[in-house]
Amino acid sequence: MAATPSSSPPIALYPSKFNPDQALHPLPFLSKCTSLKHLKQIQALAIKTHLQNDLHILTKFINFCTERPTPSSMDYAHQLFDTIPQPDIAHFNSMARGYSRSHAPVHAIFIFIQALNHGLSPDHYTFPCLLKACAASKALEEGKQLHSLATKLGLSDNAYLLPTLISLYTDCGDVDAARRVFDQAVEPCVVSFNSMITGYARSSRPNEALSLFRELQARGLKPTDVTMLSVLSSCALLGALDLGKWMHEYVKKNGFDRFVKVNTALIDMYAKAGSLEDAIKVFESMVVRDTQAWSAMIVAYATHGQSHRAMSMFEDMKRARFQPDEVTFLGLLYACSHTGLVREGFQYFNSMTAEFRITPGLKHYGCMVDLLGRAGRLDDAYKFIDELPIKPTAILWRTLLSACASHGNVELAKRVMQRIFELDDSHGGDYVILSNLCARAGRWEDVDSLRKLMIEKGGVKVPGCSSIELDNVVHEFFSGDGVNGVYTALHRALDELVKELKLVGYVPDTSLVGHPNMSDQEKEIVLRYHSEKLAIAFGLLNSPPGTTIRVVKNLRVCGDCHSAAKLISLIFNRQIILRDVQRFHHFKDGKCSCGDYW
Repeated sequence: MAATPSSSPPIALYPSKFNPDQALHPLPFLSKCTSLKHLKQIQALAIKTHLQNDLHILTKFINFCTERPTPSSMDYAHQLFDTIPQPDIAHFNSMARGYSRSHAPVHAIFIFIQALNHGLSPDHYTFPCLLKACAASKALEEGKQLHSLATKLGLSDNAYLLPTLISLYTDCGDVDAARRVFDQAVEPCVVSFNSMITGYARSSRPNEALSLFRELQARGLKPTDVTMLSVLSSCALLGALDLGKWMHEYVKKNGFDRFVKVNTALIDMYAKAGSLEDAIKVFESMVVRDTQAWSAMIVAYATHGQSHRAMSMFEDMKRARFQPDEVTFLGLLYACSHTGLVREGFQYFNSMTAEFRITPGLKHYGCMVDLLGRAGRLDDAYKFIDELPIKPTAILWRTLLSACASHGNVELAKRVMQRIFELDDSHGGDYVILSNLCARAGRWEDVDSLRKLMIEKGGVKVPGCSSIELDNVVHEFFSGDGVNGVYTALHRALDELVKELKLVGYVPDTSLVGHPNMSDQEKEIVLRYHSEKLAIAFGLLNSPPGTTIRVVKNLRVCGDCHSAAKLISLIFNRQIILRDVQRFHHFKDGKCSCGDYW
């Protein structure tokens, strides 16, 4: 580990028996240099031996400073750079590379402009670091200009530049532009594949990421640990357990299980695919663990409703002398919010700053709002947001809006909606939540005005979508399929299923359908063809008796589907694991792991 400036012992620049006639050169000492303090000692030697203006030595000093840039080292590098009378493009490239990796990546662009003002022409090494700086700064327009200039100079097809261009566009949210760059490559390398696969995974386009991984294999290219991280992330997004297990075997066969980060990704994948048992096995088999691995396991327990296991894991983590990080506390707060442990949640939240010097982020604040909201302490949650040390975002207010809907508090929900509108009035889901709440309260005038306002503001309701993986194929279903569309054997089977459920006490909760002009029978049909029920029915029809049914939904599971799933697990003796946007629900023997606290 590099010594800090305050603790670095001085380098022995002179032998114990110093001969004034013996010439000492600064460069051999650079190989022993481990800190900026050491470098300054070596520069002092350069000054003493009249070599302070030697271009080769200055270049080596600048490269040392920019290799692992810190604010201090970049400031020092710039001081050295300014002493060069006529720097060449290599010097500018070194400075730009350092800034692109630093806390102030935009300074790389300023250096580039300075190079152009000196009449220098960029080379193959110039654009990769500039594009990295644009990606880090989310400066898409500037990145596009650099892309155009590189093309104009005939440098855009450089092997080093293509992966950087792809990363620029994916990091700035333009994945389709990244794919166009990727498709231009005649023989894309594994680094280009990694950049594109990572871009798809981060943009929640897992199918395209996995398709590209198969193309990489077909080309005979050898994937890296970076490839596997993005592929496993894509499996996690899909909730595809069978595919994830195949990938796990691939990881072991090709030796990627020696990487701690890959094992951590496996834990995350298994947890999100609904197999907590497999996540635990991976964690327990790890020879080497780090904070991220412990945190992944804590989050896994939390999302599966095992709050006390998550908290127990945190105590084990501390005993093993691992320092928790932001993700660790997200898992702990998540665990508390989904089981109503308000006191424990506040203890963890307060310990972040008091004990571990971790500054809470937006997601931590969101967990606290969710914790109070689920517990019915809506006014406390409102006050908590209002008194935050940061400016509240629409996401925080939306968390409280959902809690208001769960507890039927129309008046507070309308106040919260006004706070949301001050920040963003185009999110269709906000209108739907408040509209449904008003409908359940019989306030139809409010329902009509909200729907008109939603149309006026261009808000779009996100349709409910549920997926299920069978035989390595992921099948998707959308809410409303069959209401006005094609009526299939699946819909007939679901109709029969609902009849059986009614015989054991199922009563459709038509209050969840906020349409006053619909009859109760029409509302029942809307509820019947919710995406969760379609996916579960498909699983019942197409999987062997007794096997677990795993469903992933893009929104929060609705109350009616939650009640139906409990009864289906009882009647058919099936375990149903349903992952919604917030957590996992394990249905078994007519009960849910959430204890109906969700």
